[in-house]
Amino acid sequence: MFKSGHFVAAQLDELRDDQIQPNGVDLTLDAVFEQVEPGRIGRDGKTVGDRERVTPTDDGFSLSPGGYVVRYAEVVRIPEDHVGFLLPRSSLLRNSCMLDTAVWDAGYEGRGEGLLEVHHEIELERGARIAQLVLADAAHRDTYEGEYQGEHVA
Repeated sequence: MFKSGHFVAAQLDELRDDQIQPNGVDLTLDAVFEQVEPGRIGRDGKTVGDRERVTPTDDGFSLSPGGYVVRYAEVVRIPEDHVGFLLPRSSLLRNSCMLDTAVWDAGYEGRGEGLLEVHHEIELERGARIAQLVLADAAHRDTYEGEYQGEHVA
């Protein structure tokens, strides 16, 4: 069963009232990056390619068509017995953009990242609501202890 927006909000700090939705919480844009070097995913591990931070203008980020890595401003904590799903806000979709994300395992804590696909030029302000985090009950044996634990928190 999916949890209410108020339950999800209790797992995050420093939210604006407009971020709390009936079924989840809106995450906001912190930073945008372009990958400039290849990465590698193999059976024995992975390497994330080098990235360059996109410099914002006074109005935010002016993005041309392409793929970008976005970092969310909020520190997310996925409680035990839950799994997190992050979905794009419809305003991104209506502007020819897509946000690709992965499952957020129980026990994960950090400022996560997603892949923003831009199919038509767009301007995004830092702090704009771009995704909605929802939590669902989940039965599992362990909690997340991977290398992304605590990412971008310090």
